[in-house]
Formats: sequence, C-alpha cells, structure tokens
Amino acid sequence: MSQQDRHTHLECSESFLRAAMERLELEEEHQFLLRTPYRVVQIELPLRLSDGSLSVFTGVRVQHNNSRGPFKGGLRYHPELDPAHARGLAAVMTWKTALANLPLGGGKGGINCDPRKLGNGELEQLTKQFTQRMGDIIGPEVDVAAPDVGTGPREMAWIYDAYARIHGDNPAVVTGKPLELGGSPGRTEATGRGVAMITAWAAKANGKTLDDATVAIQGFGNVGANVAHFLAERGASIVAVSDVDGGLANEKGLDVAKLKQRVDDGEIDSVAEATNLGEAKDNDALLAEDVDILIPAALGGAIHGGNVDSIRAGMIVEAANLPVTCDADPVLAERGVTVVPDLLANSGGVIVSYLEWVQNREGYRWSVEQVNGELEKRLGHAWESVRERAESEDVPYRRAAYLIAVERVDEATALRGFQ
Repeated sequence: MSQQDRHTHLECSESFLRAAMERLELEEEHQFLLRTPYRVVQIELPLRLSDGSLSVFTGVRVQHNNSRGPFKGGLRYHPELDPAHARGLAAVMTWKTALANLPLGGGKGGINCDPRKLGNGELEQLTKQFTQRMGDIIGPEVDVAAPDVGTGPREMAWIYDAYARIHGDNPAVVTGKPLELGGSPGRTEATGRGVAMITAWAAKANGKTLDDATVAIQGFGNVGANVAHFLAERGASIVAVSDVDGGLANEKGLDVAKLKQRVDDGEIDSVAEATNLGEAKDNDALLAEDVDILIPAALGGAIHGGNVDSIRAGMIVEAANLPVTCDADPVLAERGVTVVPDLLANSGGVIVSYLEWVQNREGYRWSVEQVNGELEKRLGHAWESVRERAESEDVPYRRAAYLIAVERVDEATALRGFQ
C-alpha cells in the first residue's frame, strides 16, 4: 500500500462526512468541530530485538470525538499505520458508535510494526511500553481500546496489566480481553456474527434470500472466518475466501468448518494451501468473482477506482473499515450495486465491546445468550434506522448511515457547548 493509498482512508472518511454535512446543511463551525480530531498523539517506541539490534517503532493514538462518551476504538499493529491512516479510521469509529447509539466516541491507533516478524516477548514489551507512554490519556472514562488488525485478546491482556501497574486494577480500560481477565462471552465472534446478521437483513430487504446465495469473502482472519461460519449456518454457499497470502475457491461451496479447523490448528499457513478443498486463487481474482454477495473483510481500500469495474457482485457488505473507497462508491451506486457500509455492517464488535465495558464497570458477567441477544437487538435497531432513512430520503445505505450518525454527534456537541 502506497502513501497515497494510506491517505485514502482519511480522504474518504472526510468525503463521506462532507456529503452528509452538506445534506444536513450544518453551520460552518459545526462542520469544523465534526471534522477536527480532539487529539493526535505520536510516540516513539525503541525496542531491543532478540538478535540484539535496536528498532524504533512509532505508536499513534487519534482521539477523534468524545461528545457522546469516552473515545472508543481499536489498536492496529500494521507496518503501514500512520497518523493520517489512524485519523480516517478514528472518525469512522465516531460515526459507528453514534449509529449504534452507544454512549461512546471514536478513536483509533496502534503501532507501525509487523507482528508476524516479532516474537511474543518482543510484542509484549512493545505493547506495554505503548500503554505506559499513553497511560495519561487512556482509561475507562477517557479512552477505551480494543483489538483490531494484528491484535487480539493477548495484546488486550498486556494493556490491562500495564495500565493496572500504574493506575490500579480496572479491567474496563480495554475490551476484547480474554474471558479469564474480564472479557465478555461472545466478543471474539461478535463482529463476524453481526456482519452475518446485517447481510441476512439487507438481502431480505432487497428481495433476496441467503439460501444458496453465493458469497466471496476477502479476509479469513477472526472476522472473515466467523462471517463465513455464520453465513454458512444460514444457508449461504461460501464459494471463495482469501487471506494475505492467497485465496481458495470452489464453485460448489467450500467446507468452511474444515477450512477453519485446518487454519486454527496451524496445519496450513494460508487458505490457499487447502487445495483438497478448492482451487487456489489470488486476491484480485476473488474480488472479481461472479457472486451474489461480496464481503471485503481484510484491510481498507480493497475496492477502488482501479478495480471497481471488475466487481461483479450484486451486493457488497463492508466487514472491513473503509474497504470501498470514495471514488469507487459512486460507480457502484450508478451500477445499482447495493453497498452496506462499514458503519453498520461491522459494528457488532464495538457493540459487544460496549457490553464488555458495561460488565466490567458493574463487576458482573453476563451469559453468552444475554450478550448475543443484546447484540441482535441493538444491531437490529441500527439496521432499521438506516433502512428507513434510506427509503424515506431515497439515498444509499451509506448516506443514510452517515446522516443518522452525524446528526447525533452534532446534537451532542451542541448540547455540551463549544467553550
């Protein structure tokens, strides 16, 4: 990904926001407050590697808006993360939490490292150093982090520990933790479960059914694999999946359970190696599959001006953040392709993160049935609000989602005052 591609996250986030603000006819000072992040922090993280050499990584945290509650958003470990990238993603989190009607704001950050090239000890040291240096601007009432690309429950546990050593025990400082440390049942699969729910509702609203619908999923990490599992349970035929090293396709439908088991067991490093289950395929070819539903569940910018003409799916559900760029979005709309935006489609993760935060503050753990029920209820309310707004104003789902979210954040900002 080039420097220009990374900045696309910020440019597209601002483009989608600007279109919503213009339609809402917001005053100029309101527009300025909604566009501008509250705080951008960049730190240097020196790390002595196992071979004795010294590397210096950069840590970033963008706190975009807290008008509705504490900043909330993931920590991404990826070599191409930079402040501009994080700014775009932090803004998306502001609109996502508002659309889900959670009492939270938006933030994003991480470290520009490749976790696959670092040992466990190196990653732990890097994560705890990041937490210590960010310690004064994070916390249960200030900024609550969560997993993102390249991080998971292990890293959240390290953050919890590093924060506790300085500020005292408070598991609500971070969500997505292991169950043993105050994590919530259902959190690991929440994003994928939510994407599957939204996909089913959107298909029905557009006169389709998941029974025998063909689906291609770019990305087979936690989110992509769980989306594949839950959609297969609902009767969909998962005909192609991919990860960073390649893809796998089978026009008769992949055996998702077997594929996921082989990946989880470490039997294969990439889905492309499971040639007994399907045919190896590269990522570009996967995006161009002739399927009913395409689900980009990897990194942002997957569908852009350079490849949008090759897209043949009738519906795109954004499981990743900003996977459809602002130059590709209008092209798809003109062709009649239904795009279900990330603000809605992948919000299951932040909804259950919120539920984990609530459980930690209560000092009480809910059952997985209670968590999943609350997820479905809250996600259902968000979906209905977007569907109704899209129909009443005759706009695409993305525009409807932004209109709802921006209205809510703008109202909260005005009520709290500008001084």
